[in-house]
Amino acid sequence: MGIDFLIDSRFIMNVMLASGGYPWTVIPVEERERYMNALEAVSVEQNIQSFAEFVRCLVQEGMKGTPVAKVE
Repeated sequence: MGIDFLIDSRFIMNVMLASGGYPWTVIPVEERERYMNALEAVSVEQNIQSFAEFVRCLVQEGMKGTPVAKVE
């Protein structure tokens, strides 16, 4: 998977979330390993459950107004 594909995919995901009234969601750097593992499960095992759960948690935190990405 190239970096351009990941950037495009996250953009499309956020457009879909926004069109449903949900906040734009940032994948925190601290969650990169969990994110990549979830993507691999989708790609290799055709199992979207871990990725959907990952995004759900981020969206829920965003809806609460809780920052999920750390700014240093």
